Amino acid sequence: MSAMSLGSAQVQPAVGNGQPLAPQFKPHMLLTLAEAQRAMFEAGSMLTLGPLMRTLPRGDGHGVVVFPGFMATDQSTALFRRQLSRLGYLSLPWGFGRNRGPRGNLMAQMVDAVARLADETGEAVSLVGQSLGGIYAREISRLIPDQVRQVISLGSPFGTIDGEGTHPGVARLFELSTGKSAAEARAEHGFGDIGEPPPVPSTAVFSKTDGIASWRICLEREAPTTDNVEIIGSHCGMAFNPVVLWVVADRLAQAAHSWRRFARTGVRRYLFPGPVFAP
Repeated sequence: MSAMSLGSAQVQPAVGNGQPLAPQFKPHMLLTLAEAQRAMFEAGSMLTLGPLMRTLPRGDGHGVVVFPGFMATDQSTALFRRQLSRLGYLSLPWGFGRNRGPRGNLMAQMVDAVARLADETGEAVSLVGQSLGGIYAREISRLIPDQVRQVISLGSPFGTIDGEGTHPGVARLFELSTGKSAAEARAEHGFGDIGEPPPVPSTAVFSKTDGIASWRICLEREAPTTDNVEIIGSHCGMAFNPVVLWVVADRLAQAAHSWRRFARTGVRRYLFPGPVFAP
């Protein structure tokens, strides 16, 4: 199967529980500086998952494609995909090399690969994307909603159209890589209102200690099939974080057409705050 490899403008304040939240323009510099160290810690934690893995729900074997973040490759999601495979999913990389941003006919290629995977397996595919990879996943679901089961984004800054709210260095690297600003790339590749909820169930995992993207631009707007789940962790370590795996495993284990928001009951109520939504 083709390349799927199967082998500063102010960010609007989010609203939660009816209360406005204070505006935040970009991540704190200290969080940014500590990104690498925190990601390494999270990766080490993922390697000691034995007890947690035994408590996670088993999968039903449906296809799950995992998209890497900006400037990352499938290697960055390899450990995460391995854990999903152990849970019983057909866990696959995106297969398009290093994610240098949208270019050429990349979107059409990704849509074609996901559609063919759905046709070959006979069922809709779940899409999990880290950072920019989550934006891809959400846009793919708009183009082929009947072939996408659900979308899960990990620290994806889809709440902005112009790159504001992300670390200035990352925004500059995006411009150098693509030759365009975030807004220009969005227009060229046909992205509409990227903050509009996808036509399929969508869960956004975000962290208030994200050192790359302001958590406020990583939130879904409130809709019957959207949820935002807060975790504690870095931006770069999202695909290494055991708590993220816990949330993703919970989302993927839901029966098709029976999506529900992440339950904050039992011990979870102490670990996961209630959902906060973008305006």
